[in-house]
Amino acid sequence: MKPRILVIDDEAAIRDSLRMILEYENYEFTGAASGPDGIAQVKRDPPDMVVLDIKMPGTNGLETLAEIRKIDESLPVAMISGHGTITDAMQATRLGAFDFIEKPFTSERVLVTVQKGLELRSLRQENRELKLAMESKYEIVGGSAALRRVLEAVQRAAPTNATVMLLGESGVGKELVARTIHRNSPRAGQRFIQVNCAAIPEELIESELFGHEKGSFTGATEKQIGKFEQADRGTIFLDEVGDMSPKTQAKVLRVLQEQEVERLGSARTIKVDVRVIAATNKNLEEAIQRGEFREDLFFRLNVIPIQVPPLRERREDIPLLVQHFAKRTSDEHNLKPKKFDPRAIEALQRYRWRGNIRELRNTVERLMIMAPGDLIRVEDLPAEVRGESSPARPPSPQAGIEPAASAGQGPETSSAPTPPPGTLREFKEAAERAFLVEKLRENNWNISKTAETLDTPRSNLYKKLEQYGIKREVDG
Repeated sequence: MKPRILVIDDEAAIRDSLRMILEYENYEFTGAASGPDGIAQVKRDPPDMVVLDIKMPGTNGLETLAEIRKIDESLPVAMISGHGTITDAMQATRLGAFDFIEKPFTSERVLVTVQKGLELRSLRQENRELKLAMESKYEIVGGSAALRRVLEAVQRAAPTNATVMLLGESGVGKELVARTIHRNSPRAGQRFIQVNCAAIPEELIESELFGHEKGSFTGATEKQIGKFEQADRGTIFLDEVGDMSPKTQAKVLRVLQEQEVERLGSARTIKVDVRVIAATNKNLEEAIQRGEFREDLFFRLNVIPIQVPPLRERREDIPLLVQHFAKRTSDEHNLKPKKFDPRAIEALQRYRWRGNIRELRNTVERLMIMAPGDLIRVEDLPAEVRGESSPARPPSPQAGIEPAASAGQGPETSSAPTPPPGTLREFKEAAERAFLVEKLRENNWNISKTAETLDTPRSNLYKKLEQYGIKREVDG
């Protein structure tokens, strides 16, 4: 289909000249003799680009531009005039015009501008589609009473600049809630910066959060802008905030109090305007009692606490979540759509998802890829989901499924015997898991102390915990 260019100009000779230039280059031309006529055409049948005269009787070009931007913000508009001034050009740019051409114009100048406008249109369309895809990826799915309470709290908190603390088990969707708050806030057009405080080694987290100057420490070969600076005018999401070291906690507290940061190796402070959303799966009040978390920082972060419920408290959402994850998997992996048998859905609803939504998502993805037929039946579900047995060992990293208890059982015990590992790899994994659990118990499940005892970075230990599905509520 030919790109369609709308020319709005009160001079018929100019419209005819542009028609010849554009049609010769295989563009579709449409013209309008006034601002209101052009606005009506944009509403009725949107073009791919607009060329707009800045000086017209009645509704002038700047007024017309403002109306067009209200109708379609992404529609590229180039201004054209024989009476152009710097002031006109600046005002047109502020209103959203991407180019400004003066009469008399050459065909080359017009065609370069049209090509640039159509490329801009394509980029904006691609950006919009990517944004919609991202929003779909981070969509909160469900209609349960427990989820509605969360969304009501989000609706009240989002329009403000107040700091929010998201509380809940691992895998319940705290990141999705944080992104929903940002998306519905006055900062929605600015950046959302996520920091996983547990995944960054302790010796690097200050540099990640606050940045550093070149040469400030060994290995600092380039200046680095910290996450707080990157989030200026936007939102920063501090995930697993309970795993920050006391030194980092003190610096984060200063940012919240003073709204300024200081890069490592620099004496200069930088003002930042950042909204903070924090999240944790720990009981921070208990951590305060143990001296592991600053009480003053807790009060700064806990302005608006929102408890995100585990999946077992919103089982009625599971059919919708299964449908959502099935469609996402089909789209992402280019798979033929599959349906779930009602009995399979019932089994998925009965199962106690200790890994919460993350575990359910991984299970659905595996079923969509591995189940042989177009209909996923109960027989296709993992044995533990069917309630036949507990898993004998943690799954391999490729499986992506956390170990789970049989239906109706709590997470603490399992009645099924554990068969011996069948391969050398299985033996190694089982032995490593048992060793890690023992060390965690010895250190009262303090991750930092355990990592120090094992002489391994915290980030590596966290990866092992995720790999083997080790959780205090399961293995404690």
